[in-house]
Amino acid sequence: MNDINTLYKLWCEKAVADSDLTAELREIEGNEDEILDRFYKNLEFGTAGLRGVIGAGTNRMNIYTVNQATQGLADYLNSAFSEPSVAIAYDSRIKSDTFARSAAEVLAGNGIKVYIYPELVPTPMLSYAVRYYKCSSGIIITASHNPAKYNGYKCYDPNGYQMTDEAAAKTYGFINKVDMFDGIHKADFDEAVKLGNIEYVSDDVVESFYKEVLNAGVNKNACENSGLSVIYSPLNGTGNKHVREILKRIGVSDVRVVKQQELPDGNFPTCPFPNPEIKQVFECAIAMTEEKKADLLLATDPDCDRVGIAVLDNGEYKLMTGNEVGIMLTEYILSSLKEQGRLPENPIVVKTIVTSQLVAEIAESYGAETADLLTGFKYIGELVTKLEKKNQTDRFIVGMEESYGYLRGAHARDKDAVVASMLICEMAAYYKKKGVSLYNQMQNIYNKYGMFLNSLLNFNFEGAAGMQKMSDMMNKLRSNPPKTVAGLEVCGISDYLNSIKTDLKSGSTEKIELPKSNVLSYKLTGGSGVIVRPSGTEPKIKIYITAVKKDRASAEELTKEISADIEKIMGIE
Repeated sequence: MNDINTLYKLWCEKAVADSDLTAELREIEGNEDEILDRFYKNLEFGTAGLRGVIGAGTNRMNIYTVNQATQGLADYLNSAFSEPSVAIAYDSRIKSDTFARSAAEVLAGNGIKVYIYPELVPTPMLSYAVRYYKCSSGIIITASHNPAKYNGYKCYDPNGYQMTDEAAAKTYGFINKVDMFDGIHKADFDEAVKLGNIEYVSDDVVESFYKEVLNAGVNKNACENSGLSVIYSPLNGTGNKHVREILKRIGVSDVRVVKQQELPDGNFPTCPFPNPEIKQVFECAIAMTEEKKADLLLATDPDCDRVGIAVLDNGEYKLMTGNEVGIMLTEYILSSLKEQGRLPENPIVVKTIVTSQLVAEIAESYGAETADLLTGFKYIGELVTKLEKKNQTDRFIVGMEESYGYLRGAHARDKDAVVASMLICEMAAYYKKKGVSLYNQMQNIYNKYGMFLNSLLNFNFEGAAGMQKMSDMMNKLRSNPPKTVAGLEVCGISDYLNSIKTDLKSGSTEKIELPKSNVLSYKLTGGSGVIVRPSGTEPKIKIYITAVKKDRASAEELTKEISADIEKIMGIE
């Protein structure tokens, strides 16, 4: 643990560049608990970069922790590349623009060319800029859908997806050698711009991004004369300009924006948890429907890489799950391409292992392969990159994760709520012309393929004792795997930590060709299943349940039975 009091005194002496920090340090003087929380550890840098509460201290997001991380990144890049360059973007969060500017100064001070967006933009546009300028890395200042007190710092690799484990570990090694006060090399921002060491991303790049997104469309004229009505909320984030521009270009003329959530505001006054998975973020949009109904409510998270929707059914707005949107997009895109004679040879749909198996069922019905990858969109980005190197990106139909992230097209290597918003509206307009709402289309899919009901259980285990308990649970499952769950036979087990997939009926095993991850998956008779995964960033275990039945009522009952039994098997009280 850090030497708390020494660090606090050091920060009081040297952290003078930000008046907010000096005021905070004065305010907590003599308060041991507050000082401890800010200084007992350093923010850790991993494949997701840094993330933490904004404020003073080594365990907080501030210009000093950002500068230290950037100096470490600069040292790594200068050791690995001959003439490195970095693209930088930022979202609407508190101090995001300040952190982005400071990071640019550090990179320029280390002789690294910087391309920075002149205003806040969606995260996928950072991925695009990295690839457009052929950069060595990218930085996005964002904490995604976390509450307002958080901010974060994510790094990307030259392919445009989040940094790999190896590169992150090397960068972290360099970061640990940097003195955050006396070991930083900085250039003056305005002077670096004059010298050309820092360059603003041009409007041409933004226009190029728009064109790539539009190229990912399936039915180009679906929205024209469809009468589709949309209420959109950027949740006070980065999607406002770019999502609205794309919807305008595809012919969605009836778009109303939620005024309280329209403009960038890192305080997120009407949505303390700006997460499109939560129905609460749609309350303002639903209130707008009292004056005039809309076919579709659309919300993108603050960094606009994830999108959620609510759809009208019998006068009530129902929130669609991330799985359901992914299922509908898979059916829509594949059926449309087949109808148009544009389905490529050996098409491939990409999903994470915890995303609905119904996606794979749909893909198979159209002769498409399904790639099941570990949780984390960088793995989807890696697969698209492999296809690109073989000149086979046309095979990539769509990629998705159940937590509301989607990508179509090879323009980005991260989830993209701009292209996803476009496709969702295009899909809604296409079905509306046929007299079918999105809610009804989802029921049509269930009727066609069967009811795949997906649910997620979260169990928190705080502190060191909690971490040990989670470890014990996973060890117990491996040493004594269940033979049945809710009366259903376990017919297959996939252990992603030991890279072994076992067919219990035949006794055969095969190697799992994915990076090792502490995940256990149980295949049950009838197509149902359970996946158990400790969170990589939080003290919690996640249990993903799939209940497959002919109708929703039966699937809901089976979900309850599986939930109760797996909790008993794992010893969760």
